[in-house]
Amino acid sequence: MVLSPTDLVEEVAQLRKAKLLQGELHISERAHVILPLHRAADAWEEKQRGGTPTGTTLRGIGPTYMDRVGRWGIRMGDLLRPDSLREKLELLYRARSYLKGEKGAPLPTLEETLAELEKAGKALAQYIGPTEPLLWKALDAHERILLEGAQGTLLDVDYGTYPFTTSSHTTVSGVFVGTGLPPQQVDQALGVTKAYCTRVGNGPFPTELLDETGDRIREKGGERGATTGRPRRCGWLDLVLLRYAQQLNGFTSFVVTKVDVLGGEEKVRAAVAYRDTRTGARIEDPPSFSEDYAHLEPIYRDFPGWEEFSPSLRERLATSGYSALPSGLRTFLDFLTEETGVPVGIVSYGPGRDEVVVRGRNRAGLRSWPGARSE
Repeated sequence: MVLSPTDLVEEVAQLRKAKLLQGELHISERAHVILPLHRAADAWEEKQRGGTPTGTTLRGIGPTYMDRVGRWGIRMGDLLRPDSLREKLELLYRARSYLKGEKGAPLPTLEETLAELEKAGKALAQYIGPTEPLLWKALDAHERILLEGAQGTLLDVDYGTYPFTTSSHTTVSGVFVGTGLPPQQVDQALGVTKAYCTRVGNGPFPTELLDETGDRIREKGGERGATTGRPRRCGWLDLVLLRYAQQLNGFTSFVVTKVDVLGGEEKVRAAVAYRDTRTGARIEDPPSFSEDYAHLEPIYRDFPGWEEFSPSLRERLATSGYSALPSGLRTFLDFLTEETGVPVGIVSYGPGRDEVVVRGRNRAGLRSWPGARSE
């Protein structure tokens, strides 16, 4: 992963002040560092794209990954090596020298950046180190390891809607590169999907709703980007993309979230295929090139809507679990399983930890946890 050490120092301080930092924090010495220089490069690169920007967060993430693969990067472990840190930073500043002539906020000098990194390194030194041995020891001790993915399959730099993607591998296969764990050690892969689709920034979106329904879903679901606060684009569930995500990731079960947001809708839709507007051909796999989406329109399967998640329904769910879900919603979820071949193991109907139902362990291969209701 990539991270900003100065931002992390502030976040750790805030968590400690609020007494929310529990347990141990370990930061991989291999993690790459986001610098002010990378944020400037991010803005410069988006500017070069003219009228077709990728819609990045402008946090410098992409340029940091570029320096990683270009072998110019600064890693967290370098912050603890002041003698070599200066040498590596000088090299990086030479590689990015074209940014000096850009208008806008001036770049921090090399000396300013060096001082900032050394200060952050001292504050974070107790957390930085090799993390792979921690995971290997946990495996040897037969402990459970939970790995949380970031972003979504369609934002994977190779298998997503390139170039409207992030700069890393967001599929399950990225787990092994990112952690040093061997593939055979992962025994469950949970695919998390909303009951509808969302996207922040630019890029193709076949089922996007540019009408009152889309606005209603956005407002009811609180759909705004977690990093930038930008309003998310909303649309119906796309089973073409969900099947594709399943084939890439090998999910053992699905977690379907925000089913309550669609409560009260008269009709709920799901795209089961696309139609090529040029030839009329039915398309069941997503294209590799993002520009080809412009010639595709979704073919929908319609479902009757389900009731709002009223206090009385939530009470029934707390008592009876999955079987208390509205029948229309269960039909929708069963169709999702039929289309993907993957069972729905967990359904979330709100942000609270208790607003979750878990299907039977034998059905989905899942273990329950305190507060969740099993079927």
